[in-house]
Amino acid sequence: MGIVMLRLLSILTLALAALPAAAQEAAQEKPRGLLDPHAGLMFWTLLIFVALWLLLRKYAFPAIFAAVEAREKALEDAIAAAKRDREEATKLLEEHRRQIDAARADAQRLIAEGAKAGEKIRAEMIEEARHQQQEILDRARQEIGAERDRAIAELRREAVDLAIRGASKVIERNLDDETNRKIVEQFLGSLQTSER
Repeated sequence: MGIVMLRLLSILTLALAALPAAAQEAAQEKPRGLLDPHAGLMFWTLLIFVALWLLLRKYAFPAIFAAVEAREKALEDAIAAAKRDREEATKLLEEHRRQIDAARADAQRLIAEGAKAGEKIRAEMIEEARHQQQEILDRARQEIGAERDRAIAELRREAVDLAIRGASKVIERNLDDETNRKIVEQFLGSLQTSER
């Protein structure tokens, strides 16, 4: 409806605008200057202006004002929506930044805890290795000591056996010291050759 009214008003405006031109043609009977007042032309111009103004005020201006107000309201709504969106985006951005900072702090904490746990496990493993090493050394020392004791005991037995054998040989022949010495030396010599 607003477009039809605007077209009607534009046609009416053209028609009314043509009236002063027609009035001026009729008044051209005598040449006048450009700035000379002409009462008929002024009357018709004023009449057309008032009529046009009344028509525009009644039909065109309300539609134009309504369109301008609607456009202004739409712009205000768009600006308000943009502000709300910007504020919401700012809040979301801050929330994301807080979450990222919290995630970084958690990651740093986990890394520190992991390093601490790794260091603790490493220290425990080193301590366990030292303990095992000490146990192995103690066992080896005990085994070496036991083996040495067995070797000494074996040597003593053999020495006793040797002494007993040597003494039995000496007793069998019960000769003088020189002869006893030779018998023991022969006996020891026979043992050494038999062991080889």
